[in-house]
Amino acid sequence: MTGSPIARVSIPRQFAMGVAYLIRGFGMWITSPRLMLIGAIPALIVGTFYLAGIIILIVNIDTVVLWATPFADQWAPTAALATRIAVTVAVIAVAALLAVYTFTAVTLFVGDPFYERIWRSVENQLGNAPDPIETGFWRGLGRAVGDGVRLLFPALLVGLVVLICGIVPLIGAPLALVIGALIGGWVLAVELTGFAFDARGFTLAQRRQALRRNRAVSVGFGGAAYLLFLVPVVAVIAMPAAVAGAAMLSRDALDAHKAPAQP
Repeated sequence: MTGSPIARVSIPRQFAMGVAYLIRGFGMWITSPRLMLIGAIPALIVGTFYLAGIIILIVNIDTVVLWATPFADQWAPTAALATRIAVTVAVIAVAALLAVYTFTAVTLFVGDPFYERIWRSVENQLGNAPDPIETGFWRGLGRAVGDGVRLLFPALLVGLVVLICGIVPLIGAPLALVIGALIGGWVLAVELTGFAFDARGFTLAQRRQALRRNRAVSVGFGGAAYLLFLVPVVAVIAMPAAVAGAAMLSRDALDAHKAPAQP
């Protein structure tokens, strides 16, 4: 990390650099609208089911919170209300974290051929695109599912941390939302950059290592995507843009990963 020139840039500016990758990804809607529209179709299909789940959760949120906080029944009304509001925010934050991650994983899986075309288009524009690696359908499927499961465990652990933080009085709600966005953003950055790293034969561990060299940039990109994915309609448009932006982020992360450390 110390060998990267970006590491000498302030953390807020690194976050902004990460967000810029997503903005550049949205530029593909102008330069390649037909390709991006095709990429929005899987997100629309998957997003429809997730929207139904969100509606169900919202309709039943009071029931869920009351079930989770029976201990507050004997408390003073003000204390019970404050606790249940905090738990409500925590439940929503955890649900949002898991929904965004699973939405991304499922959409990438369903729309793999479409998103691979978007990634390949960006690679060709940047030059020196990698040659396709023939792994076979079942082997590729197994690797994708395996990587998805390994990425799910950190998301579940983060969800538990967010839930615990969310019930802390006063600061719990904003703390839960911030932690969800930051760590959820990292998980998304790792997930969305899979095309570029897999095409070059990198393992999931190696992908994490390369992105970790400039973690704030990666989190800035993933965090911005995370916030957009929270809005169902926006997520449909943002998904192909995030894939395009991740391709650009991956190229720079790979270049930094290969570069020798500077004193």
